[in-house]
Parts: sequence; structure tokens; C-alpha cells
Amino acid sequence: MILSRIIGFRGYIWLWLGGYVSASEDKIDPDSLAALKKLLLQFPGGINAIGDLSKRRLALNSITKKITEIEHSDIEVRDFLVPSSNQDRNIALRAYSAKNGRDNELKPCLFYVHGGGMIMGDLETGNLQCLSFASRFNLIVIAIDYRKSPEFPYPAAINDCFDGITWIASNCELFDIDPTNIGIYGSSAGGGLALGTALKIRDAGLAILKYMLPIYPMIDNSNSSASSLEITNLGIWDRDTNLAAWNWYLNGAIADEYAAPARAEDLSKLPPCYSDVGNFDLFRDENSLFFERLAMAGVPTEFKVFPGAFHGSENLAPESALSKEIWENRFRALQRFIEQ
Repeated sequence: MILSRIIGFRGYIWLWLGGYVSASEDKIDPDSLAALKKLLLQFPGGINAIGDLSKRRLALNSITKKITEIEHSDIEVRDFLVPSSNQDRNIALRAYSAKNGRDNELKPCLFYVHGGGMIMGDLETGNLQCLSFASRFNLIVIAIDYRKSPEFPYPAAINDCFDGITWIASNCELFDIDPTNIGIYGSSAGGGLALGTALKIRDAGLAILKYMLPIYPMIDNSNSSASSLEITNLGIWDRDTNLAAWNWYLNGAIADEYAAPARAEDLSKLPPCYSDVGNFDLFRDENSLFFERLAMAGVPTEFKVFPGAFHGSENLAPESALSKEIWENRFRALQRFIEQ
């Protein structure tokens, strides 16, 4: 892969891997495209072409189950409930930890927020990734099952994420978590929620996040960028699907910076960040602008654009060389954040 440009902002890292091209099949990574075509044979038009949201959720769950049916005998997994900040409900969390860890050994913690457009997904959605993170880095992974739209529109999901991570930060001793080494990870909707949560934590005057990895985050409800207008029919997460998801999520509310982090005017004093996006992802341009602004605000930022990748292609075609490269970049960033 050719690195075409490296642009530095105040000594921080901005990597632009390749240029922007039209969404033509011959430019998409062949292995990823083959996996996408296989999915489209099973679900013509893609999962998000299923109009009935309940059936769409079932379809996603069926695929997720196949992808995540893997055993990690070295990892202990347990589900538990924690109270919301106003005590009116419980929030479902899942903890992943290595079985061979020494008693009372403090470990880093990664708070994991799954994707799904704020309308789909659950604890199973990111199960494989959480198992892999816990095993590879010997850390505690805490995943959250936040409330979804349209049943629970904004701000339900962001409130759950904020309440969940602040509860964990206040109860580190229950999990042998190092309170100085907590990060947040999320992709797509999970990435947008991770950024919204980080902003909410900063504005609350809390210093509990060491780093963040918002991967191709869903952050701009305006859907006005060039890539949002360009990526319309790949069959993964396209413009019409994104518009509908934002409408469900906001339910008529005006988007503030916690709902749509692209609206945030002040991006200073956020934790160091790594992010990436494919150049066939409709979030490409809103992400590029946001992370440029983040770096200019003085936040240590590494952002990469991968040619040939589309939204979620690294999960759809995990064995492709491109997908492995994408994951290795994330792993290196996470390792660096943990050790700093």
C-alpha cells in the first residue's frame, strides 16, 4: 500500500492512505468485495434493505452468531447489571478477563461500545472482538448493551454509555482494573457514542479516559458530505439507511455535540485518539474533517484512510490482507495507548 501523503498537526499524526475515488467495484479490495457479494446473495440489497426493523435485527443477529461462535478458553466472560445514575433502571454490561491473571493484579480496561446504527446490535455483536482484545492484550474488556432507537431515542444510548463507564471507573476494585488506564472503543454507531461519551466525560470535569479508539464513527446527522452523497448502493451502510437511522435516533430532537459529535465546537482536552475509515465508507469525509479538527485542537490524533475498504469490510472479510492490515494498525495503536 502506498502512503501518498503525511500531514502533521502540531506534531501529531495524520495518515492519508490513498486518494478518494468513485464507488466502483474495480477499486474495492477483491477479497472484501467477494465477501460482500456473498452476503448480498443471502440478503438481496443487504440486511438494511429489510424494511421491518425487527426482522432486520434478527438477520443481523443470525450473521453475528455465525461470526462470533468461537471459543476463547483463556477468557472468563460474565454478564452483570449496574444501576443508572438516576437509579431508575439497570444497564447490562459484560466483562471479559483472562483466567490466568494473578489475583489483585491491576489491569488496563477497554470499555467497548458496539455498532449497529443506534438501532441494532447487542452484547453479541462485538463478542468476538471483545474476546480477542482481552486475550491479546491481557486487559479487562467491559462491553455495554445500551438502549436502541426507535424504542429509546436520544439521549438514551449516550446516557447509558456515560453511566456505564463512570460506574466502572468508580468501581475499579471489583474487577482489578487500573483506574489510570481506561480507554473506550467503538465502531460506527459505537464510535459515535464513544466520542459523545468522551465529550460528556470531559464536560463533567472527569478525568477517567486515557485514550479512545472511535472507528469510522457515525457522527454527523446532516449527511451533507461528498462521501455521504457518493456511497448510496453498496448494500452495507448506505445513505438512505443512515438517514433513516439518524431520524429514528433523534426523533425530532435537535442534534447537540453528544448526539452528533461533528456538531461539537470545542474538541480540546479530549484523550489521545486513533481512528480509521475506508475510502468506500460514507462516513469517510465527515470523519476526515472531524479528526483534522481534533488534531488542530491539540489532541494527539492518528487517523488513517484505507483504500479499497468499505464500512465494516474488515469484519465481513477478516482473512483478507487488507482486513489484517486494518486490524494490525488498531492493535498497534491500542498497545501504544496501554503502555504510555
